[in-house]
Formats: sequence, structure tokens, C-alpha cells
Amino acid sequence: MSAPLKGRSSRMPKLLPFGGAGLLEAPERVRAAIEQQQAQSEILIGWVQLGVVCVFGTLYASSPKTFHTEAMITPVPWALTAYLAFTVIRLLLAYRNALTRWFLTLSVIVDMALLMGLIWSFHVQYEQPAAFVLKIPTLLYVFIFIALRALRFDAFFVLLAGATASVGWLFVVGLSVVEGTSEITRDFVLYMTSTRILLGAEFDKIASILVVTAILALAIVRARRLLIRSATESAAAEDLSRFFSPEIADQITKSEHRIEPGQGELVDAAVLFCDIRGFTRLSLELTPDALMTLLAEYETRVGNTIQSHGGSIDKYLGDGIMATFGAASRSETWAADALNAVDELVAMTEAWREERRASGERPLEIGFAVATGPVIFGAVGDPERLEYTVIGNAVNLAAKLEKHNKAAGVVALTTEWAYEEARAQGYESPRRRRVLKKAEVVGVERPVNLMVLAP
Repeated sequence: MSAPLKGRSSRMPKLLPFGGAGLLEAPERVRAAIEQQQAQSEILIGWVQLGVVCVFGTLYASSPKTFHTEAMITPVPWALTAYLAFTVIRLLLAYRNALTRWFLTLSVIVDMALLMGLIWSFHVQYEQPAAFVLKIPTLLYVFIFIALRALRFDAFFVLLAGATASVGWLFVVGLSVVEGTSEITRDFVLYMTSTRILLGAEFDKIASILVVTAILALAIVRARRLLIRSATESAAAEDLSRFFSPEIADQITKSEHRIEPGQGELVDAAVLFCDIRGFTRLSLELTPDALMTLLAEYETRVGNTIQSHGGSIDKYLGDGIMATFGAASRSETWAADALNAVDELVAMTEAWREERRASGERPLEIGFAVATGPVIFGAVGDPERLEYTVIGNAVNLAAKLEKHNKAAGVVALTTEWAYEEARAQGYESPRRRRVLKKAEVVGVERPVNLMVLAP
């Protein structure tokens, strides 16, 4: 494994009370992710508003008109046309990601102003007393516009929409009272069956708008905290996948419990060791930059090949690589996957050798070895510094076999047992294999039968 897993910090980004950018100390990539989500939300809001105005226009066009033809006063179509134009402009700006905060603020105010103006125009359109508009159900559209602002996960705009709607309706009620064409009453039945004004009923509407706004704003504040936490942890998981194999990163991020040292499980797996021969001498010949570039290319080529066969990189050991098959990610063909990976690695390194030779660079000698058997896979370390790894005889044997490559004069080795296990799992050898009977491997107590995977 390339780096240890450190304990998570409990320090979370600070939040502004009601949104804005929403963050004071979040990483730039987290802010960028949230801003991207908000930009997409504004596009969705624009389309919903466009749908609302189209629906409202359709309903108006299909409803019977009761005004006298000689009046010729039809403000509703003008109000709808103005709102349609404003919505289209807003939607175009949203697609260009050109909606500034001041324009969004203006948009909320214009939305509510046009809606209230539209409601007020009904008594002119239908030549009724001003109190006529207080009974119109179009006020319910206010809640649609307030709810739309919740899509941005910014409580400020929800509060602004609710406050603007409340002030707008209070203004409509005030105009109805000032006009004086309807009397104020305290009789609810009379209010419902006439054009009288019941102030308590209108204040109930304003109170309902404010309460719904407050509840939505509180929900947005809480949801935004979860959004920021999720975005932060998503960025952390993306970083983990660069320091750990994808399988290990997935286990860490999806673990239902806190990972503690000493937790492990016994699994059957294959362990692969890769190593550059003569690396010490090579490191003395190359500049630090050239050496690190070479290592990066080596680790990329080998790592991609291993992962393409279901392997998981356990450790980068300087010029060595340790990988496992069937440990971090379960597989029914772990031994076959390992030997298939070695076959491709041998072919890849041969091609790379030719590339380096053609460009006048020194070709690399890389050795490979595979051992199989039961291993313990789990977390080791202390509570503040953890590392996922595998422990077992197969790990030690694979390391020793890789060193034995040089003594045997071969490129890749495995045990006869591992070879037969791979064949039982469906592995098909691309060439005839040579067996080294009762080979004496340094560090291994008893002679072991080896299979040469590459000469």
C-alpha cells in the first residue's frame, strides 16, 4: 500500500448562517462542486418557472372571460408576457452560468412582484371590487416559487422569497382596503360569500407563508450541512483512491463501523511481487528527476496491468510492487487472475524494453513471482495510523521467489501448487512451462517444486 490511513479529523468546514458561498474553510474543490450543483439547480428552476407560466397562460386562455368587451382592459396577458420574457432571459443566463447573486436576488423579487401584480390585475380584468383578488387561488403559486428556491440549497433565497411574498400580499391587502370599494368585516361566512374583507384571514395567509418559509429554510440549512459534508467526504474518497487501491478505498469509505487495528479475516489469495533488478546501480546513474520519472512510468504500467486482471496494489516498495488477488476484492479465480496478470506483465515489459533500447535508454530487467495460499487480510497499526495489508506464508514465499528469479536465471516464477490451482480455476498457459523440481530457495526450509512462467 502506498500510504497509511490516518485517523479522520473531526474538524468540519465552517458554514455561513444562510448560504452565500456557504463555506468559509472548505477546500476549493468542495466549493467548486457545490457551485456546480447550484448552477444546475438554477437551470432546473428556470425550466420549472417556464412550465408554470405556460400552464398558467394555458389555463387563462381556456377559461371563460366575463369582462365587457367595451372595457378592453386585459392586463393579464401583458403580465404573463412580461414574466415569460423575464423567465426566458433568466434561463439563458443560467445555461451560460452567468447568474450573479444580485441578479438572483432581483429574480426572486421580480417573480413575486409579477405574481402579485398578476393577482391584482384580476379585479381590473373582470371589473370587480379590489377585494375580489383576495379570494383568488392564484396566491397558492407563491408556495411553488418559494419551494423552487429550495433547489439551490441556499436558505437566503428561500427566506427572501417568503419575505417578498409576505410583503407583496400585505401590499395587495392594503391596496384593497385603501381603495374602499369593500367593507371590512369580522363575519367569516359573510367574508366567504361576498367581497367583504376579513383581515384575520389575510393575516393567516401571511402567517402560513412565513411559517412554510421558515420550515423550508431550516430544512435547507440542515440539508446544506449534509451536502457539504457529503461533498467533503466524496473529495476525500477520491483522494483515498489515489493513495490506496480502489478496493481498499471502497472498503474504507463504505465501512459501517470505525476501522480499528487488529481487525482481519482469513482468505485464500494470490500474492504477486514485482521488482526491478539492478535498481541500486541504476539510481546512481540517473538524476533524481529522471529516476522518479522512471519509477512513475514503471508503477503506472505495472499497476494498470495488475488492476486490469482484478488485482489490488498492496504496497509500492520503491522499485518493488506487492499486489494481491482475491484479498481486497473477492474472486473465484484469484490464482488464475494472478498468472494471467504475470503473462501480460512479461509481454508488457518485453515491449517496454524494446522501446527503451530503440530510444537509446538502458532496458530494464523486471522479475515477477506469485505464491498462493491462505492469508490474513486486515488493518494493522495504531488507532491514529492504520494500514491495510495481507499477512501469511504466501506473502513471505512470494517475496523469496522473486529474489530466487536471479539465482534461477528466469524472469517469473510460481510454485507448482499455485500453477495447478490456477489451471483448476480456468487458467490456460500460453506456452509449455518448465518445472524446477525440489528447488532450494533461500529462506524456505524445504525444497519446493517451482514452475517457470517466463525464461
